[in-house]
Amino acid sequence: MVSPTLPVDVPPQPWTGRFDGDGAEHRRWWQSVTSYSPRTVPAASPGPRPAVILGFGSDAGVRRNKGRTGAAAAPAAIRAALGPLAFHLSRGVHDAGDVTVAGDALEAGQARAGLAITRLLDAGQLPVVLGGGHETAFASYLGVAGSAAVREGLTVGVLNLDAHFDLRDEPVPSSGTPFLQMARAEAAAGRELRYAVVGISEPNNTRALFRTAEELGVDYLLDEDCSAEAAHTFVAAFLAQVDALYLTIDLDVLPASVAPGVSAPAAYGVPLPVISAVCRQVAASGKLLHLDIAELNPEFDIDARTAKVAARLVNTLLG
Repeated sequence: MVSPTLPVDVPPQPWTGRFDGDGAEHRRWWQSVTSYSPRTVPAASPGPRPAVILGFGSDAGVRRNKGRTGAAAAPAAIRAALGPLAFHLSRGVHDAGDVTVAGDALEAGQARAGLAITRLLDAGQLPVVLGGGHETAFASYLGVAGSAAVREGLTVGVLNLDAHFDLRDEPVPSSGTPFLQMARAEAAAGRELRYAVVGISEPNNTRALFRTAEELGVDYLLDEDCSAEAAHTFVAAFLAQVDALYLTIDLDVLPASVAPGVSAPAAYGVPLPVISAVCRQVAASGKLLHLDIAELNPEFDIDARTAKVAARLVNTLLG
């Protein structure tokens, strides 16, 4: 069965990387990723779902949130960092190209990306969205909320690895508002948003944001409390409450020394081994429905350090 085509603005581009040979023992990501051809994977198919990479090239949300722009270049930077990595995955990986936001046309871009994500999910794929500012998260939500998983009544939780709640109540949506937008959309649909955050920085979230989080029943773990054991326990408890999970990673959850190329570098941050362990835990749960990585800003990156971290986390989640 062939699924509908995707509303992308930029088709998949050639991947590049180091060449050591054509044999399976030499394979790298750039040799393994193929262009996505719309098709439906039967639910009973053995093995992990194929992953489909979708770029979301957007600066509009960060600009509206008065942050440092440049995240629109993130999809290409993460692909460039993924390309040379050795390919050890047991699943197929495909590239669907990019949805791009022109100027300030954020809502239209989110709607197109959401439609693409819904079509991928309903075709039995695992969408991997490369942002973009964290306005990417609302595009992801639109895709998940419109999918068969939600229509069929699965309880979907949203796990955010982030220094910020992104629950701002603003007249214009931005990279700081997506999870409040989700909560209101869920309420309008007669559902409740199940939302948890690992890595909240208390000094970087106002009392108003903490109050909103409390009113919405948001579970969170502060950055200073993110030991490996505490993070594992927190995530396990959240996973137990849901049938499926949407994982979103804002790279500013990591220390600035590890992830300098973001709009708002973290003075403290959660150690990379803890974040990597959470990713392994989520992948092993069998509940991962959709994932995205946001806030990479290549303009402020150092030696592609942040892009390489993003690539490593994608590799971990798909392994």
